[in-house]
Amino acid sequence: RLAHEYRFSLKMGRTQLEDAVPTTFGKEFHAYYRVLMRDLKRIEAASASLLEVPLGGTAIGTGICATREYCDAVVPELRRLSGMPLTQADDLTDAVQNTDCYVALSGAYKNLASDLIKITNDLRLLGSGPQAGLHELELPKVQAGSSIMPGKVNPVIPEVCAQAAFKVVGNDAAITLASSSGQLELNAFEPVILDGLFEDAALLGGALLALKTKCLDGLKVNEKRCAEMAAHSAGLATAVSPVIGYRAAAGIAQEAVATGESIEVLLKKRINIPDSRIQELLNPTNLLQPADSSEELETAATVKR
Repeated sequence: RLAHEYRFSLKMGRTQLEDAVPTTFGKEFHAYYRVLMRDLKRIEAASASLLEVPLGGTAIGTGICATREYCDAVVPELRRLSGMPLTQADDLTDAVQNTDCYVALSGAYKNLASDLIKITNDLRLLGSGPQAGLHELELPKVQAGSSIMPGKVNPVIPEVCAQAAFKVVGNDAAITLASSSGQLELNAFEPVILDGLFEDAALLGGALLALKTKCLDGLKVNEKRCAEMAAHSAGLATAVSPVIGYRAAAGIAQEAVATGESIEVLLKKRINIPDSRIQELLNPTNLLQPADSSEELETAATVKR
């Protein structure tokens, strides 16, 4: 929804926290959407392996003390009672002693946690300010504010989501150790594995719900602020470098930083290019996609010469 709503909202991209080239919040939000969809697929794939159960293997997978009738009937009956597509493991000895399916699910949870940390860090950074920060995003205010600094409201929802994700990353380490510490025919450490996985599910489910309802649903883009920063960013010099050359573009960028003048104004002052060509080069539509063909770049090179 946010990607669609802000598909035309221009903003500066940043690499290593330095101005890069323009993008849109639509592209930024859609990138978050795509990574979360991959996380969902990883979790679904890892969860599917948990539907294979070793019932009938008894102590160590040999089936001792179980009858053939029980082994044949127990999983279908459990499937009927639970409504889940459970199957009996092909190798009961393997299924009793190895817990790699849990590690896979934990890894999928950790992947989601890692991406959640990245996204919430971005939200906090883009919402920083309002006067002395980026202030490209306006995050919903969900607390009264600082007890000592009047008017200061912190991004507590992204913060709490990140903290939940930190715990998931820690649980993954514990689950990995517990799985790898099983010895011979049985893993005695499944309790800590299952405890960690249940906690992960609760933490991530709660964090994602809170992020949606208390932050993303009310999030706004400060489009005026973003447009102003994009117009005055030295990063726009990248768009004209195929026309005027890298060295000249670097000089324009450095002068823009030193003087505060826009790239457009400096191009008109310093470079002999028609105003119409400058407008074309700095057109937001042209800044957000590759050139239609090599002919366009060749034309640019001809203008430079």
